[in-house]
Amino acid sequence: MTERSLRADPFAAFRGLTPARIGLGRSGDAILTQDLLALQMAHARARDAIHAAADFAQLARQLADLKPVVVQSRAPDRAAYLLNPDLGRQLDPTAAAELPSGSADVAFVLGDGLSASALDTHGEPVLRACLARLGQFSVARPVLARQARVALGDEIGERLGAKIVVMLLGERPGLSVPDSLGAYLTYAPRKGRRDSERNCVSNIHASGLAHEQAADKICWLIREALRRGVTGIELKDEAEASAQSRLP
Repeated sequence: MTERSLRADPFAAFRGLTPARIGLGRSGDAILTQDLLALQMAHARARDAIHAAADFAQLARQLADLKPVVVQSRAPDRAAYLLNPDLGRQLDPTAAAELPSGSADVAFVLGDGLSASALDTHGEPVLRACLARLGQFSVARPVLARQARVALGDEIGERLGAKIVVMLLGERPGLSVPDSLGAYLTYAPRKGRRDSERNCVSNIHASGLAHEQAADKICWLIREALRRGVTGIELKDEAEASAQSRLP
């Protein structure tokens, strides 16, 4: 980029480093048409991600070897889920009977959340990457949860008898990334757990945390949570510092 072009558009170099909309051009008191159209497209993609239905049938086929269990929250449809968030935090009574009883170190729940495309794109590979790192632990059959919010994992994990539950959930889409997946970890899951009692690994998507990187962080937190008996504000993500300390 030439010095002349930098003077003409001093924000050009920054836009190459971030998807954020900074230093947009304008014509009079309006932004440029190309920027307006790009913003409208991003908004449409975010709306589509929220209102679309995740392909649970395809996800169940991808995970057939793990014998997943499919359940639903108390939200009967997407409209109810969006209008009454609390319904997405409670397990449908008929679905509860489908969950196998038992005990396990770890339970994974894969939910649509607020981005169906995030679950469709990243759910299966992130789960597989985590399982490849957890060979020393017992893992319950994965649960696929429709119309799910984070807290739904607490009741599911409790019914499965898991020591820790990991909820892989589509995050609220933004105007830069409509398909970001988050992982929420709760030790000793049970109904009524607070958000301060969870850890979160967020921004799992093509321009954020890669699947393998996310699995490294998630599994470090799982191991430490099981060792210390806590998650949330009492457990900090020190995975990178721990790895550095082992270097010769």
